[in-house]
Amino acid sequence: MVDETDLRHLRRAVDLAARALDEGDEPFGSVLVGADGTVLFEDHNHVAGGDATRHPEFAIARWAAENLSPTDRSASTVYTSGEHCPMCSAAHAWVGLGRIVYASSSEQLGSWLAEWGAAPGPVRPLSITEVAPGLPVAGPVPSFAEEIRTLHARLQGRTGDRT
Repeated sequence: MVDETDLRHLRRAVDLAARALDEGDEPFGSVLVGADGTVLFEDHNHVAGGDATRHPEFAIARWAAENLSPTDRSASTVYTSGEHCPMCSAAHAWVGLGRIVYASSSEQLGSWLAEWGAAPGPVRPLSITEVAPGLPVAGPVPSFAEEIRTLHARLQGRTGDRT
């Protein structure tokens, strides 16, 4: 179940993804929100510099491990423009973060990339729950699908049109 608060934080994550793309990176953005609704940390992809581990979800896990108690980590929510990759899902689980809400799924992204003839990534796109079965997740959120698709189409040098 996704509510208005979730949609507001997802909007910020998607805006961060657009910012990443505008800065020459892959369009992914994430926001860490505490149990009281306070935004604790936010980031977007920084993989264009050559370090493919610089995902915002991984940065959130590192930040949370250094700055939050285990109780605060488990009570937090991560909002992200795209479903966590296996690396980020594992980091999220190992650090003990709470709920994940994502705008678009790995399955959606894989479908779009295949449609455009893009090469698959070096890691199999497993769902969050395949990597970390105990994590509470919500997503994808259909109202963000076309916007996320358009961001990834721009990255691929496509117009985003369904041609």
